[in-house]
Amino acid sequence: MVIDRFGSGANVKAGRRSLPMSRLISVEELFKGRHFDQEIVILCVRWYLSYKLSFRDLVAMMGERGVGIAHTTILRWVQHYAPEFTKRWNRFARVVGGSWRMDETYVKVRGEWTYLYRAVDKAGKTVEFHLSRKRDVNAAKAFLRKA
Repeated sequence: MVIDRFGSGANVKAGRRSLPMSRLISVEELFKGRHFDQEIVILCVRWYLSYKLSFRDLVAMMGERGVGIAHTTILRWVQHYAPEFTKRWNRFARVVGGSWRMDETYVKVRGEWTYLYRAVDKAGKTVEFHLSRKRDVNAAKAFLRKA
């Protein structure tokens, strides 16, 4: 058993050391020893988590930008960095109260009329929004699941 730097072997996976989830590590330490620049890693992981892109789509997109990369590398980045990014994001996400109101309106986006569903809290700040081409039960349910 390999003992990690915190004195226990509980955080060891397949002979590699992993840091405990409760502590934020520095950015330099997070990307230490990586072959690719941290901006490329962050961009790939962010695009994968934000948009419905496959790893092979990301490989093609990075190839267009002159960065040759394998899809399995992006897979490993997502597995390694997604929990850390979530932890860092949750530090800044504001808590939404138990009470919020929903409204819907018809707005023009890029020349097309769409329905805007919006949730607003007591302070008047937007909790969540959803744009839909149709005003139907499915669009409302999709918004409520998201909110």
